[in-house]
Amino acid sequence: MQIKTKILVEGTLMAALAMVFSLIPLQVGSSFSISLGQIPLTIFALRRGVKPGLLAGLVWGLLHFPLGQVYFLSVPQVLIEYSLAFMFAGFAGVFMGTLMQAIHNEDVKKATFIVIKGALAGSLARYFWHFVAGWIFWGQYALWGLAPSIFSLVMNGASGLATGGITALALVLLYRAVPRLFKIEDSAALKFK
Repeated sequence: MQIKTKILVEGTLMAALAMVFSLIPLQVGSSFSISLGQIPLTIFALRRGVKPGLLAGLVWGLLHFPLGQVYFLSVPQVLIEYSLAFMFAGFAGVFMGTLMQAIHNEDVKKATFIVIKGALAGSLARYFWHFVAGWIFWGQYALWGLAPSIFSLVMNGASGLATGGITALALVLLYRAVPRLFKIEDSAALKFK
């Protein structure tokens, strides 16, 4: 199988796994949730890079449609929350090169730090777009009399930080237990990053 095809298949499988993990209910009310789907998507992005990570994130977002997991207010809102936001979950891939170098050098401490940075970067990039949508489109539902921007910042910020924290913890534990999960066997795969 060609490297590019292998990466696309792997990305699609990880997006599907992210969708399955997303169905595990970790939601408090209508505005705060922890997204376990961020875990497999971040692993994929860290393994394969930013472009494949963004593409897999987009697939993850689009998988919400056939499963009826879309909250629809308007077309722009749906595009931001299910295309842009989920696509940017793959932003963790910007750390692929430095992670692969740390793994190659067997620098566990540095690799662990990079995994944490990747988990937080992907989560916060994703939740930035949820914040934008919350501010613009969901503002009329803001609780406690808060301004829409503040309410969206508080709720999406808390969700993003919680998701990033859980993702970072899970990835550190996985890296320590199964480091080969983060390695690329074929150096030619780096060409698609």
